[in-house]
Amino acid sequence: MSSTPAPLAERLRPETLDQLVGQKHLTGRGSILRTALEQGKMPSMILWGPPGTGKTTIANIIAHTLHSPFYTLSAISAGVKEVREVIEEARKKEKVILFIDEIHRFNKGQQDALLGAVEKGIVTLIGATTENPSFEVNSALLSRCQVYVLKPLGKEELVELMQTALNKDSRLKKRAIELKETEALINISGGDARKLLNLLELVTDANADPLVITDEIVMETAQQRIALYDKKGEQHYDIISAFIKSMRGSDPNAAVYWLARMIEGGEDVKFIARRMLILASEDIGNANPNALLLANATFDAVSKIGYPESRIILSQCAIYLASSAKSNASYMAISEALDTVKKTGDLPVPLHIRNAPTQLMKNMNYSKGYEYSHDYEKNFSQQEYLPDQIKGNAFYEPGKNAREEELRKHLRGLWEKKYGY
Repeated sequence: MSSTPAPLAERLRPETLDQLVGQKHLTGRGSILRTALEQGKMPSMILWGPPGTGKTTIANIIAHTLHSPFYTLSAISAGVKEVREVIEEARKKEKVILFIDEIHRFNKGQQDALLGAVEKGIVTLIGATTENPSFEVNSALLSRCQVYVLKPLGKEELVELMQTALNKDSRLKKRAIELKETEALINISGGDARKLLNLLELVTDANADPLVITDEIVMETAQQRIALYDKKGEQHYDIISAFIKSMRGSDPNAAVYWLARMIEGGEDVKFIARRMLILASEDIGNANPNALLLANATFDAVSKIGYPESRIILSQCAIYLASSAKSNASYMAISEALDTVKKTGDLPVPLHIRNAPTQLMKNMNYSKGYEYSHDYEKNFSQQEYLPDQIKGNAFYEPGKNAREEELRKHLRGLWEKKYGY
């Protein structure tokens, strides 16, 4: 009795960088990763990018090329015990590569268990993540790893991948198959190469030769197999976008609907809460400062609780944020200030507001003429705080909402002549 063949994506997994489709900025001739591999000096690294862009494949290629012992752990199922077991095994060998999929799901304890082994070179760590590692990987571990960003595969690269499958796969190349249309295959798979190849195999297995693959045939074949929500594919980004825009647009009904779509699809609670935390400052800001407090409390709460109870906390926060007054004034203020910094460079700090901890600095007029605000009426002195070259620049323009109108009124009483409030 013959065994079931491996999925198409596994059968076609590249064994060399030259066989890899996409990511030429990392793997092309003269690129950072290829050069390190050719020199045999591979650093510990975090591969950050969307699903199906080659993170696991690159890890396998590195191990295969260097002839290194290769251990794989999934952050979903492995704990500190499994990490320590691999490290103990690695102590008995040389040039061990430890690949951890979804490393962003490792908690602090699990990451700390890795740290010593990475520092001492017991293992070369390759972590794969779809989330920003600066948020999810602790700073001590992150500082010992190179972060390589993988780009989404383009349409041409995805079509190339499918043609390669039809021409070179041991099963498909024997068949009479023409790839006529590709839009449905690419859209359904959301640009995920693994999903794309497995969907292509689903279509070819379900239809007899001669087969001309069209969008219509793909939709007919796949319609019963398409997930309502794919937290690793294109819909992951489309639905979080709809969720954010619904809250920004003050529509709590739409916001809670898109939230339900993510919850039903098993989206990471921290991912949802983090996006609400950003929105609370970017789109609400000082129109309602309590929004940031509630969003932060929500992030803290769902990090402790998880599903299913977290759905209630997420819903409360989403509805509050959607129903709140909106202002992007703080976001615009820092954006304009950053633009000014880029244009004007490192302008000197005015002498009167410099720190003067030594006598030499005092002799150089550091802090001379500084007016301590609390010595003046209403605890305010109308002195200059900006460098001379940009004095009078009003980066912050209060939004047109009740709370910021109060701020505007207060600032006008202080700075009307200077900033025009």
